[in-house]
Amino acid sequence: MTVIVQPTGVSAADVIAVARGDAQVEISPAAVEAMATSRAIVDGIEASGRPVYGVSTGFGALANTSIAPERRAELQHALIRSHAAGIGAPMPREVVRAMMLLRVRSLALGRSGVRPVLAQGLVDLLNHDLTPWVPEHGSLGASGDLAPLAHCAIVLLGEGWVLGKDGSRLSAAEALRTAGLQPLELAAKEGLALINGTDGMLGMLLLAIADASHLFAMADVTTALAIEAMLGSERPFLPELHSIRPHPGQAASAANIHRLLQDSAIMDSHRDDLAHAVQDAYSMRCAPQVAGAARDTLDFVSVVAGRELVSVVDNPVVLPDGRVESTGNFHGAPLGFAADYLAIAASEVGAIAERRVDRLLDVTRSRDLPPFLSPDAGVNSGLMIAQYTAAGIVAENRRLASPASVDSLPTSGMQEDHVSMGWAAAKKLRIVLDNLTSLLAVELLSAVRGLQLRAPLAPSPAGRAAVAAVTPFAGGPGPDVFLAPVLESARAVVSGPELRAAIEEAVGQLR
Repeated sequence: MTVIVQPTGVSAADVIAVARGDAQVEISPAAVEAMATSRAIVDGIEASGRPVYGVSTGFGALANTSIAPERRAELQHALIRSHAAGIGAPMPREVVRAMMLLRVRSLALGRSGVRPVLAQGLVDLLNHDLTPWVPEHGSLGASGDLAPLAHCAIVLLGEGWVLGKDGSRLSAAEALRTAGLQPLELAAKEGLALINGTDGMLGMLLLAIADASHLFAMADVTTALAIEAMLGSERPFLPELHSIRPHPGQAASAANIHRLLQDSAIMDSHRDDLAHAVQDAYSMRCAPQVAGAARDTLDFVSVVAGRELVSVVDNPVVLPDGRVESTGNFHGAPLGFAADYLAIAASEVGAIAERRVDRLLDVTRSRDLPPFLSPDAGVNSGLMIAQYTAAGIVAENRRLASPASVDSLPTSGMQEDHVSMGWAAAKKLRIVLDNLTSLLAVELLSAVRGLQLRAPLAPSPAGRAAVAAVTPFAGGPGPDVFLAPVLESARAVVSGPELRAAIEEAVGQLR
């Protein structure tokens, strides 16, 4: 697959394809023309001698410092070197690739006043699989992701580091030589155009949106499996009960769960049992209300990210009429708020899943399942400690759900006196979603064990698909086994596409 960068930008699917699918990248002729036209305006301004921020002046608190013409190229190189000041472990390859493509997108919009060769330099890094070493700490989401983007930009200069295949840190100069690429010499404004903007936090948010979309569907799956294993009722998920509270995410989640519970001998076994509970616990009955609210949150976040994908976030911007104007479009508040909101929602999807796990393991509430889902409880502890692990992860997610975007520390001599912390918000969102994967893995394993213990009653088609996916690595009810590798395999089932595909083949596409 090849992603073509147009002067109108790129799509979320393009970002995922480059970040995770290693798609090649090309710049369209129209985007090249847009950049060249914008660059001609900057060249004219520089020739005129009038002061323009980032072209003939310093940066940040040094905005009133005039820079002599013969030192303006030096200014741009110094900017990149000084701003590549991050520290800590490297960001994952997929994040850096997303960030680089989004910076190409930003330049290709034709409002940054750079030569096309600059965008092509980033494209060459992507197409030669050269991933800059971008430390995890450095961005405040103030003038966007200055430090992370500077760590990308410095590689274009033949300086800094790239990320080795084994996670090692390699010399950028040597990596460029090996790939047959030449370092770039920056012209006026180009250093600033490489680092001003929200590309890092937007890249992480787009990756998170893709992950959350899948995980929220899988949460409906594990919910239905747990309800089936606990002899719950499907009646709370009838469509007429959700049309009277018309939140779209709630209706979608309820429809998924109701469909997943059909054609089950386990469900049929107690449908007409008058002794059965009139109402299931909230963690079962109210699952669509929680998961649905998370889906609606995801829809909102997707809208925000979509707007940012067509936004000009550089500063200053070069307008078609020849003006160069300072903006605040680099401020990451929209993305920081969105990332924090989605982290809260994903945290609660995991929290309610852990409550269902606890019910499955508790002999007083699981409706005749053995203690901790072990047929020989006492000598064996079954899944007792898996629930401990889930509880610890829920507690961590609660801490991570505390919003980063309400924090601010002034920088740059009080010039940047309010910052968004959007990078931190997006970074912790990724952790919350990874934790959600683990929580759903524990619920999947627990629910499948419960379904196995209901034999000889046959589970639903979704239940049969889940049992078939989990049994090869988890076995059936029996003596205790080393659980860590079982849980890791369950994580892979939750995060991967195979189980969802098998279930959808049996019951139809999930919403």
